Amino acid sequence: MTRLPIGWTNFAGLFGGVALLAAASVTSADDDSQKSFTQAAEVMPAQVRGAEPPAPQRANIDWSIGTRPEWIWGTPEPRACVLKTTFPGGAQTARLKATCDNVMRLYLNGKLVASSSEWKDPVEVDVLQNLKPGDNELVAEVDNEGDVGGFILKLVLQMSDGSTQYVVSGSDWKGARTRDAQEWSPARVIGKLGDGPWGDVLKREPELAGGVPRDVFEVPPGFHVERLFTVPKEELGSWVCIAVDPKGRIIASDQGDKGLCRITPAGQSRESTNSSEPASTTVERLNLDISAAQGLLFAFGHLYISVNGGKGSGLYRATYDEAADAFGPVEKLRDFRGGGEHGPHALRLSPDGESIYVIAGNHTDPPFDVPRSAPPQTMGSVRSEVLKTEPLPEGASSRILTNWDEDLLLPRVWDARGHARGKLAPGGWIARTDLEGKTWELFSVGYRNPYDMAFNADGELFAYDADMEWDMGMPWYRPTRVVHATSGSEFGWRSGSGKWPTYYLDSLPPVVEIGPGSPVGVEFGYGAKFPARFQKALFLCDWTFGTMYAIHLTPDGSSYIGEKEEFLSRT
Repeated sequence: MTRLPIGWTNFAGLFGGVALLAAASVTSADDDSQKSFTQAAEVMPAQVRGAEPPAPQRANIDWSIGTRPEWIWGTPEPRACVLKTTFPGGAQTARLKATCDNVMRLYLNGKLVASSSEWKDPVEVDVLQNLKPGDNELVAEVDNEGDVGGFILKLVLQMSDGSTQYVVSGSDWKGARTRDAQEWSPARVIGKLGDGPWGDVLKREPELAGGVPRDVFEVPPGFHVERLFTVPKEELGSWVCIAVDPKGRIIASDQGDKGLCRITPAGQSRESTNSSEPASTTVERLNLDISAAQGLLFAFGHLYISVNGGKGSGLYRATYDEAADAFGPVEKLRDFRGGGEHGPHALRLSPDGESIYVIAGNHTDPPFDVPRSAPPQTMGSVRSEVLKTEPLPEGASSRILTNWDEDLLLPRVWDARGHARGKLAPGGWIARTDLEGKTWELFSVGYRNPYDMAFNADGELFAYDADMEWDMGMPWYRPTRVVHATSGSEFGWRSGSGKWPTYYLDSLPPVVEIGPGSPVGVEFGYGAKFPARFQKALFLCDWTFGTMYAIHLTPDGSSYIGEKEEFLSRT
Protein backbone atom coordinates (compact mmCIF):
# COMPACT_ATOMS: atom_id res chain seq x y z
CA MET A 1 0.00 0.00 0.00
CA THR A 2 1.56 3.27 -1.07
CA ARG A 3 0.72 6.92 -0.97
CA LEU A 4 1.68 10.22 -2.48
CA PRO A 5 1.36 13.54 -0.62
CA ILE A 6 -2.44 13.72 -0.93
CA GLY A 7 -5.46 14.13 1.35
CA TRP A 8 -6.90 10.85 2.65
CA THR A 9 -10.30 11.18 1.01
CA ASN A 10 -8.68 11.53 -2.37
CA PHE A 11 -6.14 8.84 -1.58
CA ALA A 12 -8.90 6.34 -0.89
CA GLY A 13 -10.56 7.01 -4.21
CA LEU A 14 -7.33 6.79 -6.16
CA PHE A 15 -6.45 3.38 -4.84
CA GLY A 16 -9.96 1.97 -4.45
CA GLY A 17 -10.01 -1.35 -6.27
CA VAL A 18 -6.28 -1.81 -6.59
CA ALA A 19 -5.16 -5.31 -5.69
CA LEU A 20 -2.30 -4.43 -3.34
CA LEU A 21 0.88 -6.46 -2.90
CA ALA A 22 0.17 -9.61 -0.97
CA ALA A 23 3.37 -10.27 0.94
CA ALA A 24 4.00 -8.69 4.32
CA SER A 25 6.92 -7.26 6.25
CA VAL A 26 4.90 -6.36 9.33
CA THR A 27 4.80 -6.74 13.07
CA SER A 28 1.66 -8.44 14.37
CA ALA A 29 0.18 -8.66 17.84
CA ASP A 30 -1.87 -11.53 19.29
CA ASP A 31 -3.15 -14.59 17.49
CA ASP A 32 -6.89 -14.08 17.76
CA SER A 33 -9.34 -12.73 15.22
CA GLN A 34 -8.67 -9.17 16.41
CA LYS A 35 -4.98 -9.29 15.55
CA SER A 36 -3.45 -5.94 14.70
CA PHE A 37 -0.47 -5.19 12.50
CA THR A 38 2.02 -2.35 12.37
CA GLN A 39 4.52 -1.35 9.72
CA ALA A 40 6.87 1.60 9.47
CA ALA A 41 6.33 4.01 6.61
CA GLU A 42 9.09 3.85 4.03
CA VAL A 43 9.98 6.18 1.17
CA MET A 44 10.23 4.09 -1.99
CA PRO A 45 12.78 4.41 -4.80
CA ALA A 46 11.48 6.81 -7.44
CA GLN A 47 12.70 8.92 -10.31
CA VAL A 48 11.22 11.79 -12.27
CA ARG A 49 9.29 10.64 -15.31
CA GLY A 50 11.25 11.21 -18.47
CA ALA A 51 14.59 11.56 -16.71
CA GLU A 52 17.59 10.04 -18.45
CA PRO A 53 17.88 6.43 -17.21
CA PRO A 54 21.18 5.33 -15.70
CA ALA A 55 23.54 3.54 -18.05
CA PRO A 56 22.97 -0.22 -17.79
CA GLN A 57 25.74 -2.10 -16.01
CA ARG A 58 26.65 -5.74 -15.66
CA ALA A 59 29.20 -7.21 -13.27
CA ASN A 60 31.83 -9.51 -14.73
CA ILE A 61 30.74 -12.60 -12.81
CA ASP A 62 30.83 -16.17 -14.04
CA TRP A 63 27.75 -17.60 -12.33
CA SER A 64 28.74 -21.17 -13.25
CA ILE A 65 31.75 -21.06 -10.88
CA GLY A 66 31.49 -21.98 -7.22
CA THR A 67 28.77 -23.63 -5.18
CA ARG A 68 25.72 -24.53 -7.23
CA PRO A 69 22.32 -23.50 -5.87
CA GLU A 70 19.28 -25.76 -5.61
CA TRP A 71 15.60 -25.18 -6.27
CA ILE A 72 13.82 -25.05 -2.90
CA TRP A 73 10.42 -24.35 -1.33
CA GLY A 74 9.32 -23.62 2.21
CA THR A 75 6.26 -25.87 2.56
CA PRO A 76 5.34 -29.38 1.38
CA GLU A 77 2.75 -27.96 -1.02
CA PRO A 78 3.49 -25.27 -3.65
CA ARG A 79 1.70 -22.41 -1.93
CA ALA A 80 2.72 -19.03 -0.54
CA CYS A 81 5.53 -19.30 1.98
CA VAL A 82 8.68 -17.63 3.30
CA LEU A 83 12.30 -18.79 3.02
CA LYS A 84 15.27 -17.37 4.92
CA THR A 85 18.96 -17.79 5.64
CA THR A 86 21.77 -15.85 7.33
CA PHE A 87 25.39 -15.23 6.36
CA PRO A 88 28.30 -13.16 7.74
CA GLY A 89 29.17 -9.68 6.47
CA GLY A 90 32.56 -8.23 5.63
CA ALA A 91 32.35 -8.39 1.83
CA GLN A 92 33.87 -5.82 -0.53
CA THR A 93 31.42 -6.65 -3.33
CA ALA A 94 28.08 -8.47 -3.21
CA ARG A 95 25.93 -9.43 -6.17
CA LEU A 96 23.05 -11.88 -6.32
CA LYS A 97 21.01 -13.59 -8.98
CA ALA A 98 17.65 -15.19 -8.25
CA THR A 99 14.34 -16.24 -9.70
CA CYS A 100 11.15 -17.99 -8.63
CA ASP A 101 8.36 -19.99 -10.20
CA ASN A 102 6.18 -17.91 -10.02
CA VAL A 103 6.47 -14.86 -7.73
CA MET A 104 9.10 -13.64 -5.29
CA ARG A 105 9.97 -10.63 -3.16
CA LEU A 106 13.51 -10.73 -1.80
CA TYR A 107 14.60 -8.82 1.30
CA LEU A 108 18.11 -8.29 2.66
CA ASN A 109 18.21 -7.10 6.27
CA GLY A 110 14.59 -5.99 5.98
CA LYS A 111 14.99 -3.99 2.78
CA LEU A 112 13.36 -5.07 -0.46
CA VAL A 113 16.19 -5.66 -2.96
CA ALA A 114 14.49 -7.62 -5.75
CA SER A 115 11.14 -8.89 -6.99
CA SER A 116 10.04 -11.02 -9.90
CA SER A 117 6.94 -12.58 -11.42
CA GLU A 118 8.56 -14.39 -14.38
CA TRP A 119 10.90 -17.29 -13.61
CA LYS A 120 12.42 -17.25 -17.11
CA ASP A 121 13.94 -13.83 -16.41
CA PRO A 122 16.26 -14.05 -13.37
CA VAL A 123 16.89 -10.89 -11.39
CA GLU A 124 20.49 -9.73 -10.96
CA VAL A 125 21.26 -6.97 -8.45
CA ASP A 126 24.15 -5.41 -6.52
CA VAL A 127 23.33 -5.63 -2.81
CA LEU A 128 26.55 -4.33 -1.25
CA GLN A 129 24.85 -1.23 0.17
CA ASN A 130 22.37 -3.43 2.05
CA LEU A 131 25.01 -5.45 3.92
CA LYS A 132 25.92 -4.78 7.54
CA PRO A 133 28.67 -6.00 9.89
CA GLY A 134 27.93 -9.31 11.57
CA ASP A 135 25.06 -11.54 10.55
CA ASN A 136 22.96 -10.61 7.52
CA GLU A 137 19.52 -12.08 6.80
CA LEU A 138 18.08 -12.95 3.39
CA VAL A 139 14.30 -13.46 3.31
CA ALA A 140 12.35 -14.57 0.23
CA GLU A 141 8.56 -14.29 0.18
CA VAL A 142 7.44 -16.64 -2.59
CA ASP A 143 4.21 -17.80 -4.16
CA ASN A 144 3.16 -20.22 -6.87
CA GLU A 145 0.31 -20.03 -9.37
CA GLY A 146 -0.04 -23.76 -9.98
CA ASP A 147 1.92 -26.96 -10.61
CA VAL A 148 5.44 -27.14 -9.21
CA GLY A 149 6.93 -24.15 -7.39
CA GLY A 150 10.60 -23.38 -6.93
CA PHE A 151 12.99 -20.67 -5.76
CA ILE A 152 16.69 -20.44 -6.59
CA LEU A 153 19.36 -17.92 -5.56
CA LYS A 154 23.10 -17.40 -5.75
CA LEU A 155 24.92 -14.59 -3.93
CA VAL A 156 28.59 -13.99 -4.77
CA LEU A 157 30.65 -12.21 -2.09
CA GLN A 158 34.17 -10.92 -2.70
CA MET A 159 35.78 -10.74 0.74
CA SER A 160 38.40 -8.28 1.97
CA ASP A 161 41.07 -11.00 2.01
CA GLY A 162 40.54 -11.65 -1.71
CA SER A 163 38.57 -14.86 -1.28
CA THR A 164 35.15 -15.53 -2.78
CA GLN A 165 32.24 -16.85 -0.77
CA TYR A 166 28.88 -18.08 -2.03
CA VAL A 167 25.44 -18.03 -0.46
CA VAL A 168 23.14 -20.37 -2.37
CA SER A 169 19.62 -21.70 -1.93
CA GLY A 170 19.60 -25.20 -0.46
CA SER A 171 18.48 -27.43 2.38
CA ASP A 172 20.23 -25.22 4.95
CA TRP A 173 17.60 -22.53 4.37
CA LYS A 174 14.53 -22.41 6.64
CA GLY A 175 10.91 -22.29 5.52
CA ALA A 176 7.54 -21.36 7.06
CA ARG A 177 4.09 -20.21 6.00
CA THR A 178 4.53 -16.63 7.26
CA ARG A 179 7.33 -14.33 8.38
CA ASP A 180 6.13 -14.24 11.98
CA ALA A 181 5.88 -18.04 12.29
CA GLN A 182 7.11 -19.52 15.56
CA GLU A 183 8.41 -22.72 13.98
CA TRP A 184 10.65 -22.96 10.92
CA SER A 185 11.54 -26.17 9.12
CA PRO A 186 14.42 -27.02 6.77
CA ALA A 187 13.62 -25.95 3.22
CA ARG A 188 12.46 -28.69 0.88
CA VAL A 189 14.81 -29.27 -2.06
CA ILE A 190 12.88 -29.51 -5.33
CA GLY A 191 15.81 -30.10 -7.67
CA LYS A 192 19.27 -29.03 -8.75
CA LEU A 193 20.16 -26.11 -10.99
CA GLY A 194 19.67 -27.44 -14.52
CA ASP A 195 16.78 -29.76 -13.66
CA GLY A 196 13.47 -29.45 -15.50
CA PRO A 197 11.24 -27.73 -16.10
CA TRP A 198 13.51 -24.72 -15.58
CA GLY A 199 16.90 -25.79 -16.95
CA ASP A 200 19.99 -23.73 -16.17
CA VAL A 201 17.97 -20.55 -15.85
CA LEU A 202 20.80 -18.60 -14.17
CA LYS A 203 22.73 -18.69 -17.44
CA ARG A 204 20.19 -16.28 -18.85
CA GLU A 205 21.48 -12.71 -18.76
CA PRO A 206 19.19 -9.86 -17.72
CA GLU A 207 18.26 -7.42 -20.43
CA LEU A 208 20.52 -4.37 -20.65
CA ALA A 209 18.12 -2.13 -22.54
CA GLY A 210 17.92 1.35 -21.06
CA GLY A 211 14.86 2.24 -19.05
CA VAL A 212 13.51 2.59 -15.55
CA PRO A 213 15.14 0.12 -13.13
CA ARG A 214 12.99 -2.63 -11.65
CA ASP A 215 10.92 -1.64 -8.59
CA VAL A 216 11.49 2.10 -9.15
CA PHE A 217 8.46 4.40 -9.39
CA GLU A 218 8.21 7.05 -12.08
CA VAL A 219 6.60 10.26 -10.78
CA PRO A 220 6.20 13.89 -11.86
CA PRO A 221 8.79 16.39 -10.55
CA GLY A 222 8.43 17.15 -6.83
CA PHE A 223 6.62 13.93 -5.87
CA HIS A 224 7.74 11.01 -3.77
CA VAL A 225 6.02 7.73 -2.87
CA GLU A 226 5.74 6.16 0.57
CA ARG A 227 4.89 2.55 1.29
CA LEU A 228 2.48 2.51 4.22
CA PHE A 229 1.67 -1.19 4.49
CA THR A 230 2.29 -4.43 2.63
CA VAL A 231 -0.75 -6.70 2.93
CA PRO A 232 -0.11 -10.21 4.36
CA LYS A 233 -2.20 -12.25 1.94
CA GLU A 234 -2.51 -15.37 4.09
CA GLU A 235 -4.04 -13.37 6.95
CA LEU A 236 -5.68 -10.30 5.43
CA GLY A 237 -6.26 -11.43 1.86
CA SER A 238 -6.22 -9.16 -1.19
CA TRP A 239 -7.57 -5.67 -0.64
CA VAL A 240 -9.71 -4.50 -3.55
CA CYS A 241 -11.79 -1.70 -2.06
CA ILE A 242 -11.17 1.14 0.39
CA ALA A 243 -13.01 4.12 1.87
CA VAL A 244 -12.34 6.77 4.51
CA ASP A 245 -14.22 6.80 7.82
CA PRO A 246 -15.35 9.99 9.62
CA LYS A 247 -12.12 10.00 11.65
CA GLY A 248 -9.90 9.97 8.58
CA ARG A 249 -8.89 6.32 8.78
CA ILE A 250 -9.08 3.91 5.86
CA ILE A 251 -11.44 0.94 5.72
CA ALA A 252 -10.36 -1.86 3.36
CA SER A 253 -12.08 -5.06 2.28
CA ASP A 254 -10.63 -8.38 1.21
CA GLN A 255 -11.79 -9.73 -2.12
CA GLY A 256 -12.54 -13.09 -0.49
CA ASP A 257 -13.62 -14.08 3.01
CA LYS A 258 -11.05 -12.38 5.28
CA GLY A 259 -13.25 -9.44 6.19
CA LEU A 260 -12.74 -5.71 6.62
CA CYS A 261 -9.79 -3.91 8.19
CA ARG A 262 -9.26 -0.42 9.55
CA ILE A 263 -5.99 1.30 8.69
CA THR A 264 -4.58 4.21 10.67
CA PRO A 265 -1.94 5.54 8.27
CA ALA A 266 1.52 6.62 9.33
CA GLY A 267 1.56 10.37 9.90
CA GLN A 268 4.91 11.39 8.49
CA SER A 269 7.75 9.86 6.52
CA ARG A 270 11.18 9.23 8.01
CA GLU A 271 12.54 12.33 6.25
CA SER A 272 9.92 14.69 7.63
CA THR A 273 9.71 13.64 11.28
CA ASN A 274 11.84 14.81 14.20
CA SER A 275 11.68 11.37 15.79
CA SER A 276 14.51 8.91 15.27
CA GLU A 277 11.90 6.24 14.54
CA PRO A 278 9.66 6.43 11.46
CA ALA A 279 5.94 6.73 11.96
CA SER A 280 4.05 3.45 11.60
CA THR A 281 0.82 2.35 10.00
CA THR A 282 -1.53 0.35 12.21
CA VAL A 283 -4.00 -2.16 10.77
CA GLU A 284 -6.74 -3.86 12.78
CA ARG A 285 -9.53 -6.21 11.83
CA LEU A 286 -13.08 -4.92 12.15
CA ASN A 287 -15.63 -6.99 14.02
CA LEU A 288 -18.08 -6.99 11.11
CA ASP A 289 -19.61 -10.14 9.66
CA ILE A 290 -19.04 -9.10 6.05
CA SER A 291 -16.40 -9.43 3.35
CA ALA A 292 -15.96 -9.41 -0.44
CA ALA A 293 -16.86 -5.71 -0.70
CA GLN A 294 -16.10 -3.97 -3.97
CA GLY A 295 -17.76 -0.74 -2.89
CA LEU A 296 -17.59 1.03 0.49
CA LEU A 297 -19.19 4.35 1.43
CA PHE A 298 -19.73 6.20 4.72
CA ALA A 299 -23.00 8.14 4.46
CA PHE A 300 -26.10 8.92 6.56
CA GLY A 301 -24.46 7.50 9.71
CA HIS A 302 -23.82 4.12 8.10
CA LEU A 303 -21.13 2.20 6.29
CA TYR A 304 -22.68 1.07 2.99
CA ILE A 305 -21.15 -2.04 1.46
CA SER A 306 -21.48 -3.30 -2.12
CA VAL A 307 -20.79 -7.03 -1.83
CA ASN A 308 -19.70 -9.10 -4.82
CA GLY A 309 -20.05 -12.74 -3.79
CA GLY A 310 -19.30 -13.52 -0.14
CA LYS A 311 -22.56 -13.63 1.86
CA GLY A 312 -24.39 -13.01 -1.41
CA SER A 313 -24.12 -10.12 -3.83
CA GLY A 314 -26.08 -7.13 -2.64
CA LEU A 315 -26.13 -3.74 -0.98
CA TYR A 316 -25.53 -3.98 2.77
CA ARG A 317 -25.05 -1.45 5.53
CA ALA A 318 -23.83 -1.30 9.11
CA THR A 319 -24.74 1.53 11.48
CA TYR A 320 -21.71 3.50 12.64
CA ASP A 321 -21.67 5.22 16.04
CA GLU A 322 -18.99 7.88 15.67
CA ALA A 323 -18.94 8.78 19.37
CA ALA A 324 -18.39 5.16 20.41
CA ASP A 325 -16.33 4.43 17.28
CA ALA A 326 -18.27 1.19 16.87
CA PHE A 327 -20.40 -0.56 14.27
CA GLY A 328 -23.82 -2.13 14.66
CA PRO A 329 -24.95 -5.34 12.98
CA VAL A 330 -24.85 -5.71 9.21
CA GLU A 331 -28.16 -5.69 7.33
CA LYS A 332 -28.89 -6.44 3.69
CA LEU A 333 -30.87 -3.78 1.85
CA ARG A 334 -31.02 -5.23 -1.66
CA ASP A 335 -29.95 -8.27 -3.63
CA PHE A 336 -27.71 -7.73 -6.65
CA ARG A 337 -28.34 -10.18 -9.45
CA GLY A 338 -24.82 -10.99 -10.52
CA GLY A 339 -21.28 -11.37 -9.29
CA GLY A 340 -17.70 -12.20 -10.15
CA GLU A 341 -15.25 -9.97 -11.97
CA HIS A 342 -18.10 -8.29 -13.85
CA GLY A 343 -20.39 -8.01 -10.85
CA PRO A 344 -21.42 -5.07 -8.63
CA HIS A 345 -18.66 -2.61 -7.82
CA ALA A 346 -18.22 0.90 -6.41
CA LEU A 347 -20.54 3.20 -4.45
CA ARG A 348 -20.62 7.01 -4.60
CA LEU A 349 -22.56 9.65 -2.71
CA SER A 350 -24.56 11.92 -5.01
CA PRO A 351 -23.42 15.56 -5.32
CA ASP A 352 -26.48 16.74 -3.37
CA GLY A 353 -25.75 14.25 -0.59
CA GLU A 354 -29.23 12.74 -0.84
CA SER A 355 -28.70 9.41 -2.64
CA ILE A 356 -26.18 6.68 -3.42
CA TYR A 357 -24.89 5.74 -6.86
CA VAL A 358 -23.97 2.12 -7.65
CA ILE A 359 -21.95 0.88 -10.63
CA ALA A 360 -21.93 -2.70 -11.94
CA GLY A 361 -20.44 -4.78 -14.74
CA ASN A 362 -22.24 -6.55 -17.57
CA HIS A 363 -22.71 -9.83 -15.69
CA THR A 364 -25.04 -8.03 -13.27
CA ASP A 365 -28.68 -7.64 -14.22
CA PRO A 366 -30.34 -4.26 -13.56
CA PRO A 367 -31.59 -3.86 -9.98
CA PHE A 368 -35.20 -4.52 -10.99
CA ASP A 369 -37.08 -6.56 -13.58
CA VAL A 370 -37.90 -4.78 -16.82
CA PRO A 371 -41.18 -6.04 -18.35
CA ARG A 372 -40.88 -6.78 -22.09
CA SER A 373 -43.65 -6.73 -24.67
CA ALA A 374 -41.50 -8.96 -26.91
CA PRO A 375 -38.38 -11.10 -26.45
CA PRO A 376 -34.93 -9.70 -27.30
CA GLN A 377 -33.74 -10.10 -30.87
CA THR A 378 -30.24 -11.54 -30.52
CA MET A 379 -29.16 -11.77 -34.17
CA GLY A 380 -29.27 -9.24 -36.99
CA SER A 381 -32.40 -8.71 -39.10
CA VAL A 382 -35.58 -6.67 -39.09
CA ARG A 383 -37.50 -7.09 -35.83
CA SER A 384 -40.61 -9.22 -36.33
CA GLU A 385 -42.45 -7.89 -33.25
CA VAL A 386 -42.73 -4.32 -32.06
CA LEU A 387 -40.95 -3.82 -28.73
CA LYS A 388 -42.85 -1.46 -26.45
CA THR A 389 -42.03 -0.07 -23.03
CA GLU A 390 -44.04 -1.50 -20.16
CA PRO A 391 -44.70 -0.07 -16.67
CA LEU A 392 -41.86 -0.75 -14.23
CA PRO A 393 -42.34 -2.33 -10.79
CA GLU A 394 -43.14 -0.10 -7.82
CA GLY A 395 -40.05 1.72 -6.57
CA ALA A 396 -38.27 1.37 -9.93
CA SER A 397 -37.64 4.03 -12.56
CA SER A 398 -35.27 4.62 -15.44
CA ARG A 399 -33.85 7.65 -17.19
CA ILE A 400 -33.23 5.39 -20.18
CA LEU A 401 -36.10 4.12 -22.31
CA THR A 402 -36.45 0.49 -21.29
CA ASN A 403 -37.13 -0.81 -24.79
CA TRP A 404 -33.43 -1.50 -25.26
CA ASP A 405 -32.54 -4.33 -27.60
CA GLU A 406 -29.51 -5.83 -29.30
CA ASP A 407 -29.90 -3.34 -32.20
CA LEU A 408 -28.07 -5.48 -34.77
CA LEU A 409 -28.51 -5.09 -38.51
CA LEU A 410 -25.93 -7.76 -39.34
CA PRO A 411 -25.49 -11.23 -37.82
CA ARG A 412 -23.51 -11.16 -34.59
CA VAL A 413 -20.16 -12.89 -34.07
CA TRP A 414 -20.19 -14.21 -30.51
CA ASP A 415 -16.90 -14.47 -28.66
CA ALA A 416 -15.15 -17.62 -29.90
CA ARG A 417 -14.18 -18.65 -26.35
CA GLY A 418 -17.70 -18.18 -25.03
CA HIS A 419 -17.13 -15.09 -22.89
CA ALA A 420 -20.40 -13.21 -22.24
CA ARG A 421 -22.14 -15.43 -24.77
CA GLY A 422 -25.85 -14.87 -24.29
CA LYS A 423 -25.37 -11.73 -22.18
CA LEU A 424 -27.72 -9.11 -23.59
CA ALA A 425 -28.42 -5.38 -23.32
CA PRO A 426 -28.27 -3.20 -21.35
CA GLY A 427 -24.89 -4.51 -20.13
CA GLY A 428 -23.18 -2.77 -17.22
CA TRP A 429 -25.09 0.01 -15.53
CA ILE A 430 -25.10 2.91 -13.09
CA ALA A 431 -28.11 3.33 -10.81
CA ARG A 432 -28.99 5.42 -7.81
CA THR A 433 -30.90 4.52 -4.68
CA ASP A 434 -32.08 6.10 -1.44
CA LEU A 435 -30.47 5.60 1.96
CA GLU A 436 -32.78 2.63 2.67
CA GLY A 437 -32.12 0.94 -0.68
CA LYS A 438 -35.85 0.87 -1.48
CA THR A 439 -36.18 2.99 -4.63
CA TRP A 440 -33.91 2.42 -7.63
CA GLU A 441 -33.43 4.50 -10.75
CA LEU A 442 -31.30 3.46 -13.73
CA PHE A 443 -29.10 6.42 -14.62
CA SER A 444 -26.77 5.19 -17.38
CA VAL A 445 -26.24 1.84 -19.18
CA GLY A 446 -24.26 0.16 -21.94
CA TYR A 447 -20.97 -0.56 -20.16
CA ARG A 448 -18.73 -3.61 -20.24
CA ASN A 449 -17.15 -3.62 -16.78
CA PRO A 450 -16.56 -0.23 -15.13
CA TYR A 451 -15.22 -0.62 -11.60
CA ASP A 452 -15.44 2.95 -10.36
CA MET A 453 -16.81 6.42 -11.12
CA ALA A 454 -16.42 9.97 -9.79
CA PHE A 455 -18.27 13.29 -9.83
CA ASN A 456 -16.49 16.49 -10.77
CA ALA A 457 -17.00 19.83 -9.02
CA ASP A 458 -19.93 20.61 -11.33
CA GLY A 459 -21.74 17.38 -10.41
CA GLU A 460 -20.95 15.66 -13.72
CA LEU A 461 -20.30 11.92 -13.52
CA PHE A 462 -17.42 10.08 -15.21
CA ALA A 463 -16.86 6.32 -15.46
CA TYR A 464 -13.81 4.30 -16.52
CA ASP A 465 -14.94 1.33 -18.64
CA ALA A 466 -13.07 -1.85 -19.55
CA ASP A 467 -12.09 -3.31 -22.90
CA MET A 468 -12.48 -6.89 -24.11
CA GLU A 469 -8.81 -7.76 -24.59
CA TRP A 470 -9.56 -10.80 -26.75
CA ASP A 471 -11.13 -8.44 -29.32
CA MET A 472 -7.86 -6.60 -29.98
CA GLY A 473 -7.30 -6.43 -33.72
CA MET A 474 -10.99 -6.83 -34.50
CA PRO A 475 -13.05 -3.98 -36.01
CA TRP A 476 -15.33 -3.96 -32.97
CA TYR A 477 -12.57 -3.66 -30.34
CA ARG A 478 -13.16 -0.80 -27.88
CA PRO A 479 -10.16 0.17 -25.68
CA THR A 480 -10.54 1.06 -22.03
CA ARG A 481 -11.96 4.55 -21.93
CA VAL A 482 -13.40 7.32 -19.81
CA VAL A 483 -16.98 8.31 -20.57
CA HIS A 484 -19.11 11.23 -19.46
CA ALA A 485 -22.01 9.37 -17.84
CA THR A 486 -24.79 11.82 -18.54
CA SER A 487 -28.34 11.33 -17.32
CA GLY A 488 -30.08 8.72 -19.49
CA SER A 489 -26.97 7.79 -21.46
CA GLU A 490 -26.46 4.47 -23.29
CA PHE A 491 -22.90 3.53 -24.31
CA GLY A 492 -23.75 0.58 -26.49
CA TRP A 493 -21.97 -2.42 -25.06
CA ARG A 494 -23.22 -5.55 -26.78
CA SER A 495 -21.66 -8.99 -26.56
CA GLY A 496 -19.28 -10.16 -29.28
CA SER A 497 -19.23 -8.07 -32.44
CA GLY A 498 -22.39 -6.15 -31.54
CA LYS A 499 -20.77 -3.20 -29.75
CA TRP A 500 -21.69 0.25 -31.02
CA PRO A 501 -18.96 2.19 -32.82
CA THR A 502 -18.03 5.51 -31.23
CA TYR A 503 -19.51 7.45 -34.14
CA TYR A 504 -23.10 6.28 -33.51
CA LEU A 505 -25.32 9.28 -32.79
CA ASP A 506 -27.20 7.24 -30.18
CA SER A 507 -24.29 7.59 -27.75
CA LEU A 508 -21.67 10.05 -26.57
CA PRO A 509 -18.13 9.35 -27.79
CA PRO A 510 -15.54 8.65 -25.09
CA VAL A 511 -13.96 11.57 -23.25
CA VAL A 512 -10.59 9.88 -23.78
CA GLU A 513 -9.43 6.41 -24.80
CA ILE A 514 -6.78 4.89 -22.53
CA GLY A 515 -5.89 1.69 -24.38
CA PRO A 516 -5.51 -1.90 -23.14
CA GLY A 517 -5.79 -2.33 -19.37
CA SER A 518 -8.06 -3.14 -16.43
CA PRO A 519 -9.88 -0.14 -14.90
CA VAL A 520 -10.07 0.09 -11.12
CA GLY A 521 -10.01 3.18 -8.86
CA VAL A 522 -11.21 6.61 -10.07
CA GLU A 523 -10.97 9.94 -8.23
CA PHE A 524 -10.63 13.65 -8.83
CA GLY A 525 -7.65 15.40 -7.23
CA TYR A 526 -9.70 18.04 -5.40
CA GLY A 527 -8.10 18.99 -2.09
CA ALA A 528 -4.85 17.16 -2.73
CA LYS A 529 -1.57 18.86 -1.89
CA PHE A 530 -0.70 18.82 -5.56
CA PRO A 531 0.13 21.49 -8.15
CA ALA A 532 -3.02 23.20 -9.42
CA ARG A 533 -3.20 21.27 -12.71
CA PHE A 534 -3.31 17.97 -10.84
CA GLN A 535 -5.90 19.15 -8.31
CA LYS A 536 -8.48 19.33 -11.10
CA ALA A 537 -7.36 16.15 -12.85
CA LEU A 538 -9.32 12.92 -12.95
CA PHE A 539 -7.04 10.13 -11.70
CA LEU A 540 -7.42 6.56 -12.96
CA CYS A 541 -5.79 3.38 -11.71
CA ASP A 542 -5.04 0.59 -14.18
CA TRP A 543 -4.57 -2.82 -12.57
CA THR A 544 -3.00 -4.56 -15.58
CA PHE A 545 0.01 -2.29 -16.00
CA GLY A 546 0.21 -0.93 -12.45
CA THR A 547 -0.20 2.62 -13.72
CA MET A 548 -2.07 5.71 -12.55
CA TYR A 549 -3.18 8.20 -15.19
CA ALA A 550 -4.12 11.85 -14.77
CA ILE A 551 -6.84 12.98 -17.18
CA HIS A 552 -7.00 16.72 -17.81
CA LEU A 553 -10.54 17.65 -18.84
CA THR A 554 -11.55 20.52 -21.12
CA PRO A 555 -15.21 21.51 -21.67
CA ASP A 556 -16.36 20.72 -25.20
CA GLY A 557 -19.89 21.87 -25.91
CA SER A 558 -22.06 20.31 -23.22
CA SER A 559 -19.52 17.54 -22.57
CA TYR A 560 -15.74 17.20 -22.24
CA ILE A 561 -12.62 15.99 -23.98
CA GLY A 562 -9.69 14.62 -22.03
CA GLU A 563 -5.91 14.61 -22.31
CA LYS A 564 -4.16 11.55 -20.87
CA GLU A 565 -0.97 11.87 -18.81
CA GLU A 566 0.87 8.94 -17.24
CA PHE A 567 1.16 10.07 -13.62
CA LEU A 568 2.57 7.15 -11.62
CA SER A 569 3.97 3.78 -12.65
CA ARG A 570 6.48 1.14 -11.62
CA THR A 571 8.09 -1.80 -13.38
